[in-house]
Amino acid sequence: MSTAPVPGPADEAEDFTGRQVTVAGLGVSGISAARALARYGAEVTVVDGGDSEAHRTRAEPLTAEGIAVRLGDGATLPDGTGLVVTSPGWQPDSPLFAAAAAAGVPVWGDVELAWRLRGPGAAPWLAVTGTNGKTTTVRMLAAILEAAGLRTAAVGNIGTPLIDVVLSPESYDVLAVELSSYQLHWAPSVRAHSAAVLNLAPDHLDWHGSMEAYAADKGRVYEGNEVACVHNTADPATGELVRAADVVEGCRAIGFTLGTPGPSELGVVDGLLVDRAFVERRHQQAQELAEVTDVDPPAPHNIANALAAAALARAYGVPPTAVRDGLRAFRPDAHRIEHVADVGGVRYVDDSKATNTHATEASLAAYDPIVWIAGGLAKGATFDGLVTASAARLRGAVLIGADRHLIREALARHAPDVPVVDLERTDTGAMAAAVAEAARLAQPGDTVLLAPACASMDMFTNYNRRGEAFAAAVHALATVRTADEQ
Repeated sequence: MSTAPVPGPADEAEDFTGRQVTVAGLGVSGISAARALARYGAEVTVVDGGDSEAHRTRAEPLTAEGIAVRLGDGATLPDGTGLVVTSPGWQPDSPLFAAAAAAGVPVWGDVELAWRLRGPGAAPWLAVTGTNGKTTTVRMLAAILEAAGLRTAAVGNIGTPLIDVVLSPESYDVLAVELSSYQLHWAPSVRAHSAAVLNLAPDHLDWHGSMEAYAADKGRVYEGNEVACVHNTADPATGELVRAADVVEGCRAIGFTLGTPGPSELGVVDGLLVDRAFVERRHQQAQELAEVTDVDPPAPHNIANALAAAALARAYGVPPTAVRDGLRAFRPDAHRIEHVADVGGVRYVDDSKATNTHATEASLAAYDPIVWIAGGLAKGATFDGLVTASAARLRGAVLIGADRHLIREALARHAPDVPVVDLERTDTGAMAAAVAEAARLAQPGDTVLLAPACASMDMFTNYNRRGEAFAAAVHALATVRTADEQ
């Protein structure tokens, strides 16, 4: 790490009076940005390439509020634009941004706008990014902060737009902020109290252009950190990002590990989460924070999430008891290594959120033996490394979706003895068929794990719907088994 003068919280929100601002995108964050800018006196035009009935329905309330909306053309920069504010999903090479660059017009993301709208006494941000585990970690962090009696909220990429929180009349002590690589790309001024990069693996490379660019955008979360840059000692790339960052003098690099922690680290000793970074008493070697069993579920990657959340909370001065109480109170979101049911001595687990190989490898590492349900849209991913790392745990595999052949071929190369069922069907009954085949392969004591390693949109609206289909099929299986036993 290097140190440099870094701007602190704004003395007053930035003035947008009379500025002509173009907002790119008519989604949730775009609508929030447009309304916030209009509230601060900007002349706002929202542009979107879509022109469907749904787009027109979303546009109506804005036009009624005096905000201009241009549908069907997201490429042309409106005349007089002095600033573009973009929604996270718009790619950097979009024609609108090329036109802005040619005209010398800056482009901000919604997170950058939220940062610049903070007023005096704004709540500091504890920020989390990474390829996987962001939402769980941020929600764990919020639970810990709440257990300490702090007014907080889990915000950002987690679902609540930061702009709405910043402009809310509610007062917060500190915010737990999830930031995606898309958001960080367009957020050059954001400066967190402390931040964590949980892990780095290839993802969204079509958007960023390369792994190097993706990592660099993730690393922006450390820029200007005041107290702690939290990194994963098992993922050296996260430590490299810390070393490359410009931070406030006195900011510390804090590691987390699933092993015994060294100085300035948090880790695990004899079933306990312990802190060797923020010890409370002089000469104290380590501070007990919680038991591993306080983490729900206590899968290795989820324990790592808990340690990262604890590190950020401790950096903010939260006592050890709040870490324990917060983790005990936390319940994971649906479709994240969620235990659905036990049927015939077999555990059924829904990790539909595991949409890439990195997340799926962590999920597979939590169970043994496994009948694995996988497949969907690969998004350019390859599966040899995943299969090689997990082959010894597999009782069998059931493959679904458009790109299932890629996983089948990796299994043939690296786990030829693992039985594989290849389901061609893509109708609404496909998941029920997959669960039935998995039940046939499984033995008492096994785990049937939905961890697709792929996106869902070839067969389902989103990963939530995929997980719901899995759970419904498992519950139907349990009902049939119960009836047979009677």
